[in-house]
Amino acid sequence: MSWEFSEPGSYWDLSPDDLISSLNSSADGLSEAEAAERLEAVGLNRLGVKEQATGLSLFLNQFKSPIILILLFATVLSAYLRDWPDAVIILLIVMGSALLSFWQEYNANNAAARLRARISLKSTVLRGGKQVSVPTETLVPGDMVLLSAGSLVPADGIVLEARDFFVNQAVLTGETYPVEKTPGRVAAETGLSGRTNTVFMGTNVRSGSARVVIAQTGVHTAFGHIASRLTLRPPETEFERGIKSLGYLLSEIMLIMVLAIFVLNVISRKPIIDSLLFSVALAVGLTPQLLPAIININLSKGSQAMARSGVIVRRLESIENFGSMDILCTDKTGTLTQGVVQLDASLDPQGEPSESVFRLAYMNAKFETGLPNPLDEALIAKAQPDLSGITKVDEIPYDFVRKRLSVVVKENQRRLLVTKGALANILAVCTQLQSDGEVIPLDEKQVSQIQQRFGEWSAQGYRVLGVAQREVPADEQIFTSQDERDMCFAGFLLFFDPPKEGVQGTISQLQHLGVQLKIITGDNRLVALHTAQAVGLDNPQVLTGNQLDDLRDEALWHAAEKTTIFAEVDPNQKERIILALKKTGHVVGYLGDGINDAPSLHSADVGISVENAVDVAKEAADLVLLKHDLDVLQQGVLLGRKTFANTLKYVFMAVSANFGNMFSVAGASLFLPFLPMLPKQILLINFLTDLPEMTIASDNVDPAYLELPHRWDINFIRRFMLVFGPISSIFDLLTFAALLFFLKADQRTFHTGWFIESVLSACLVVFALRTRLPATLSRPSRAMVWVSILAVFIALALPYSPLAGLLGFKPLSLAFLLVILAIIAIYFMGAELAKRWFYRRFGQ
Repeated sequence: MSWEFSEPGSYWDLSPDDLISSLNSSADGLSEAEAAERLEAVGLNRLGVKEQATGLSLFLNQFKSPIILILLFATVLSAYLRDWPDAVIILLIVMGSALLSFWQEYNANNAAARLRARISLKSTVLRGGKQVSVPTETLVPGDMVLLSAGSLVPADGIVLEARDFFVNQAVLTGETYPVEKTPGRVAAETGLSGRTNTVFMGTNVRSGSARVVIAQTGVHTAFGHIASRLTLRPPETEFERGIKSLGYLLSEIMLIMVLAIFVLNVISRKPIIDSLLFSVALAVGLTPQLLPAIININLSKGSQAMARSGVIVRRLESIENFGSMDILCTDKTGTLTQGVVQLDASLDPQGEPSESVFRLAYMNAKFETGLPNPLDEALIAKAQPDLSGITKVDEIPYDFVRKRLSVVVKENQRRLLVTKGALANILAVCTQLQSDGEVIPLDEKQVSQIQQRFGEWSAQGYRVLGVAQREVPADEQIFTSQDERDMCFAGFLLFFDPPKEGVQGTISQLQHLGVQLKIITGDNRLVALHTAQAVGLDNPQVLTGNQLDDLRDEALWHAAEKTTIFAEVDPNQKERIILALKKTGHVVGYLGDGINDAPSLHSADVGISVENAVDVAKEAADLVLLKHDLDVLQQGVLLGRKTFANTLKYVFMAVSANFGNMFSVAGASLFLPFLPMLPKQILLINFLTDLPEMTIASDNVDPAYLELPHRWDINFIRRFMLVFGPISSIFDLLTFAALLFFLKADQRTFHTGWFIESVLSACLVVFALRTRLPATLSRPSRAMVWVSILAVFIALALPYSPLAGLLGFKPLSLAFLLVILAIIAIYFMGAELAKRWFYRRFGQ
């Protein structure tokens, strides 16, 4: 290689030319071949995140369970004692279960990875002098990157060229406001916050544009060094905590039961190896070992279904929260309105049409280099006045405190500062007024008249901006917000963004689904109120940013629940609103696409952005909508709830039928002269009953269940287990009694009869437990029906097949089969009756 990669040094102390030379780069960037060579040497530009699981690692993960490892050890021991048939059969069953789980999980993982790749972050770089868009993780030292407002800074680098370039680096330095970055050298000993020529990975561009040469990538960046010293994990979701609690509960029961059964069977002089294998197989049957795979498959298949409806899931864990969401906070532009803003009028201070006001506003929009926004686009699209002879001198970028943007232009021999922004913020820097071609002082009477016009237009749904100007000294080169003073108010700009067609119906459907809509906007209260009423939000309560500042946190918790519109708010207030709603027990979603939305997207339970959002918003979001549309989001909510419901179905089955069956076998082993079920038979039951449960991800969900948000409730699941587990055990014991005392079964006949009853009852009870409705009123998926039939067929056929002897089975007479089928029918009806009582008593 012709260059060397070094650990982070004081590269910010080098001149740009020296740094480019040391990186063996050039002003035209790297060639594709050089970039590929360096990528192989330094690795991908990312932190120590979880690598994509390979097929081999996923397959090996199936054997990580201590129970499976003990079972494999016991199988080897059985083979050592030359019990070859049992060893081979048990090994085949274990491998079959592992392969089944692996295949489903592998396909689901690959599909989820392909979906995430659709919205992977890209960076604009120079490769051989040409601008190309490449995946951010493929950037290497020496790359020339072009940044603009809304970009995430992809790696650490030095600014070579900049234009009004401000970066928010609070994530690293804690600075409240964006800082300006300019070319130049900085002393080697300067700390992060003082390196005004350096941009850092993980920060984001608030305004302006720049060309940057990348010096460090991935773990070698400042952000990477901090991350490598931290061992913090992302906070667990409510769903993950519930799954862990369930796992602890079942593990404790399993451990106590397995040890007790093993000791008691040995004391009762049953063979030690058989007792060991029986105890371990019992543990396998009792443990919902498929739960991690089922959850992963359900979430991955859910993400695929959501993608078909226009929702890309960036973090699978967020699907559960999406289904549980009961409050959705959103801006109005593009969500409730068409998002196609039109300039309706440019008016002088007296409210008369004015070409000069439009020309000033057009100049401001044309020359600004910040993040493109609909208002500027509407101005530029309206008309194109002649700007020949006018050049831009400087720009004072927009920020969310000033709510103004200014440009300085040179026309003939004079320089003009032109400012556009929120009317109140424009008036705050004005001392004069343009009136009939004359400039007069701005007094209270005139301000009152301006405010009156503003109120009338806002109440009609117009968004009103102000325009102001003043001449500035010809010798001044650099301008700041301090120069926005003593200005002359030039006039108004009236914009209109009509409500979306059909949005009223969508809002009504969301409310029907138990999702309350709240509008959070920087617009004034009158415009927001007009829009809310136009889209069918009846009697909306309004809280402004100023009113919000006067509320203590406890008061805001109370007020936020009752408020429909939060108007005139800044980004920090947005985040405070979301935290207040979460504090009162709501699952909150936030839909945003701008730079200022990132904190709120992080704070919400469900951060939702759109495909054409700025990078920093997409990176903060859990879900990305391919279309800025509430209809798409509504479909996503339904699919999220369906995914959550299907995940819980497996949990309910695992803690009821499996638990009850294994508990019955464990108890019977203490009183029978032989083991009630051979280890290989227990494992075979477990394998066959898992087959229908693997189809749960694609099962249908009752429409009634989807009408309300649902949340993880470990107490509800515990009650479910304590009701349906014993019911399963009662019918198991009834089967034992019928086989032993009524049919006088010997050991092989007993094993065969109980095996058939276990598989058939488990396959049938799935159709009762999968729904709160009577089973005849809820339609399962075709896959579940056919796979259940297959499992039943295998269970009935095995005792009559050549494998019967190896498995310890024998053919049953018609009388045996009829008795078993009668018990199963009674069990199903009992489960149905118990279900109706249970949901009346404990149902949400």
